[in-house]
Amino acid sequence: MAVRIRLRRIGKKKQPQYRLIVAEAASPRDGRFIESIGRYNPRLDPPLISVDEERALSWLRQGAQPSDTAKSMLVKTGVWEKFSGEPAPAAVAAAEAVAEEQTEAPEPEPTDAPEPEPTEAPEPEPTAKAEDDLSATSAEGEGTAAADETAA
Repeated sequence: MAVRIRLRRIGKKKQPQYRLIVAEAASPRDGRFIESIGRYNPRLDPPLISVDEERALSWLRQGAQPSDTAKSMLVKTGVWEKFSGEPAPAAVAAAEAVAEEQTEAPEPEPTDAPEPEPTEAPEPEPTAKAEDDLSATSAEGEGTAAADETAA
């Protein structure tokens, strides 16, 4: 009997949650299993991964083969390192450090980016010549201004 450590999907439609289980290799994904040794919830931020370390080590020592996904979960929780004696890869250790930093309340970093320009262009201020022209036409009156326009 070949025994595998793998994920079993539970949860509603579009809301997946998984159990880390020990099952016979021939049994279906959500079928009969021997023991549940952990859980995984990818919908949380950061994702929840919990593993019963003693039971997982016990099954690994007895020859249970983890699936690729189950092995990555065992690496992230540190169980695989205890089993094989291999240190965790640097990338995984760095990812764990980033996840720990994200759980703390990060302070927003100040940005040195310039402020965006307004979408509407401001109206140009009238020049001194334009102001003189406006005051001259308003002083002469309506009738003379219309006459000046027709004469020009």
